[in-house]
Formats: sequence, C-alpha cells, structure tokens
Amino acid sequence: MISRHLAAASTKPLILAILLNGENYGYQIIQKVKSLSGGDIDWADGMLYPVLHRLEKDGFVITSWKISTEGRKRKYYSITSTGKKELNSDMKQWLKVDEIFQKILGPIPQFTNS
Repeated sequence: MISRHLAAASTKPLILAILLNGENYGYQIIQKVKSLSGGDIDWADGMLYPVLHRLEKDGFVITSWKISTEGRKRKYYSITSTGKKELNSDMKQWLKVDEIFQKILGPIPQFTNS
C-alpha cells in the first residue's frame, strides 16, 4: 500500500496523465488509478473531487456535462494545453527525484519485508 502522503503528492500528475488519454468522469479516474496501482492507491470521492475542482480553477482541466449510456448526467474532465504543460513540468520533477534515488540506492534496489 502506498502511504497517504505519497498518494496525495502524486494526485495531480496522475489525474492529468490519465486525462491525456481522453476525457473521464471522477469515478472512472478513481477506478483507473486503483486498477493501475494494483489496489495500492485507492482514492475516495472526498479526496478526488476537491483536487479536480482545483485543477479546473487553475485551468489545467475543463469540464462538460454529458448523459451516460445509462441515462445518468455525469461531469467529464478533459486536460487543457495548460494542463499538459503542467504535467510535463511535474513529470520532470518526478523523474529528477527518481534519478536521485537511483544515485543513492542504485537501480531497482531489493528490499526485504522486514
């Protein structure tokens, strides 16, 4: 399981990266992160939606309301060009942190479960 603090720090870039592949609604984003992480990141609605609202306010995503195939009205999120630039910046920072870990520990260290 990934710690709450690390999961929170990765929220913005993970959401923006998911939206690079097309628009999604909130529950889809939650399920994709859970699936891609093998269940190690399990966001709650109450955590995700404030982040999505902040991303919209910051101009990184735009929203549109659509009717789903089940007839439900859903708010879909799409990444903007500003959001793509922000994701690029975030990824450079994450890769720099990874580079530092590799310099300290070497490539893919083997840890014990102790």
